[in-house]
Amino acid sequence: MKPAVLLTAVLSLGLATGVVAQQEPSANMKIVAEKIRADKKLLVAANMDLSEAEAAKFWPVYDAYQAELGKLAKRTAALIQDYAANYSAMTDPAAEKLLTELLSLEKDRADLMATYRPKFAAAVPVRKVARYYQIENKIRAIVNYELADAIPLIP
Repeated sequence: MKPAVLLTAVLSLGLATGVVAQQEPSANMKIVAEKIRADKKLLVAANMDLSEAEAAKFWPVYDAYQAELGKLAKRTAALIQDYAANYSAMTDPAAEKLLTELLSLEKDRADLMATYRPKFAAAVPVRKVARYYQIENKIRAIVNYELADAIPLIP
């Protein structure tokens, strides 16, 4: 995987995902969200080297996994909105609530990966499952970097 291609693709995915996740879906936003999902799928396809038989098994699992990741993305957006709403007058109880949700999100993400690991392994060889998780991890790392850069520390 060429780092420059991945970086460019992921930055556009990550930045657009943040915008889409934080707004009420209008017709235009739904189109943008679909475009982002399609671009991500193309990025994954370009880096997975799937045979036709593997692809037939992999993509339905991928689609189900992405739907679950989408739920986590919505929770993340809500957490960020809650943080923004409480930022200027952050209290210990508000910080505790935010921290609890953050830890819950991280646990749920790890649980989701563990749940889908055997499903992906039933579709493709384990080396390709690991490769796919690497791709997802790279995308998440860049999105998390962008979020970390944009979100100030608690006062």
